[in-house]
Amino acid sequence: MARGKVQMKRIENPVHRQVTFCKRRAGLLKKAKELSVLCDAEIGVFIFSPHGKLYELATKGTMHGLIERYMKSNRGVQADQAKETQPLDMKEEVDMLKHEIESLQKILRFMFGGGVGTMTLDELHLLEKHLEIWIYHIRSTKMDTMFQEIQLLKNKERILKEANMYLQEKIEGQIEITDIAPVATNIPYPLTIQNEIYQF
Repeated sequence: MARGKVQMKRIENPVHRQVTFCKRRAGLLKKAKELSVLCDAEIGVFIFSPHGKLYELATKGTMHGLIERYMKSNRGVQADQAKETQPLDMKEEVDMLKHEIESLQKILRFMFGGGVGTMTLDELHLLEKHLEIWIYHIRSTKMDTMFQEIQLLKNKERILKEANMYLQEKIEGQIEITDIAPVATNIPYPLTIQNEIYQF
């Protein structure tokens, strides 16, 4: 019976996921040992389980020795790459920064009253791009400030409406009390009962 194609996605069922992890981990370590024996290769494998448990395999020597060898080898490769790329990259970066500084200085001179006639076409394009960016930032900042002010005014309006409602209710309550007061004056308040003295 042929096996179906396994989809490469996380197994949702935790039991199936753990079983698959154990089987595939064992198969991976077995293949690493076979490769080491058949090809006389030094292999180091780290595996961390989903629960953080460490499984490791060093086919020759110790894992610590393999890591030291890897670090020495990797440092040598990085040093060679740095020697090849560093001088050229730094020179290009310095030239680019010098050009950008000169362009920005010309833009600043223009902004503080200098003439535009001395600028080249590229510098004019750069100036236009910077001005567009500045205008965009100014407009967005202005919109944010206006939005904040609108929110503050809405909050003030709500507070004033609530205060107005409170005062309106208070005024209406006083009017009701003054309307009822003359009627209530005919009734003696507090009610008093006169005591009669009986003689036997």
